[in-house]
Amino acid sequence: MDELRKLPKYNITATLQCAGNRRTAMSKMRTVKGVGWDIAALGNATWGGAKLSDVLEIVGIPKLSSNSSLGGRHVEFISVDKCKEEKGGPYKASIPLRQATNPEADVLLAYEMNGEVLNRDHGFPLRVIVPGVIGARSVKWLDRIDIIKDECQGFFMQKDYKMFPPSVDWDNIDWSTRKSQMDFPVQCAICSLEDDNLINQGKITVAGYAVSGGGRGIERVDISVDGGKKWIEAGRYQKDMPYFADDDLGSEKWAWVLFKAVVDAPENGEIIAKAVDTAANVQPENVDVIWNLRGILNTSWHRVRVQKASYVAKSNL
Repeated sequence: MDELRKLPKYNITATLQCAGNRRTAMSKMRTVKGVGWDIAALGNATWGGAKLSDVLEIVGIPKLSSNSSLGGRHVEFISVDKCKEEKGGPYKASIPLRQATNPEADVLLAYEMNGEVLNRDHGFPLRVIVPGVIGARSVKWLDRIDIIKDECQGFFMQKDYKMFPPSVDWDNIDWSTRKSQMDFPVQCAICSLEDDNLINQGKITVAGYAVSGGGRGIERVDISVDGGKKWIEAGRYQKDMPYFADDDLGSEKWAWVLFKAVVDAPENGEIIAKAVDTAANVQPENVDVIWNLRGILNTSWHRVRVQKASYVAKSNL
């Protein structure tokens, strides 16, 4: 730890998101296996620490390397944490060496969070931060780093967190046919309204977060108050500054974007949010086309239903 702290320190603002974020909406269509997360299985923080690319360079692996001199092509992170899925062994995950040695990928060995020493729940004394990638790869309570030839063979790399089509279920699954999930797709959710809201006012605030993986920024967030027939663009911001998609104008490419729009409340209807990232990727309209047996990566349009109190009263007459 003393040696790590002597290396150049970087502060990276990044959103970590569980691959199962918004799983509950997927489970309403068809049963899935996993923790019933709603829209809040993610968080945004400023992480401080040494870049993994600097550490690997010290041990003889140059920056922007795809292979080590001994044939290593992946970097494996092994935790102190033990888990039943590994039959009592440590939790582990890996990323490609080309990502680990790329300074612009901003992979950190983090010992601070939001300017304070990393606390126990978040991985004290040291954890990995892999920005733009599902949270399962940002290993906490780091014990060891190995340079290996093939991808990590741990349970959560080989028998979980893979994206299968709706046609695959537990009776016909073959884990070897799919790659381990890394980047997360474009995502957004409304946080200012619960589903089935009863409202009194004529105007309501629709606000929430939007984020995309792989360092792709958010181009826009669209809001509809009539079930998707017409759309308006929401305002976007990060912290206390405007949001720009161009990195040179202050965008934090790994961080979520907060959005807000003040709209006329429908009497009885559905409010929808959908995000578009800088690569023009857009959230799919319906959850059924991305249903998968583990309920991961539900990035379908986020929908909440609202009713005016006056409409409810009128309906009850």
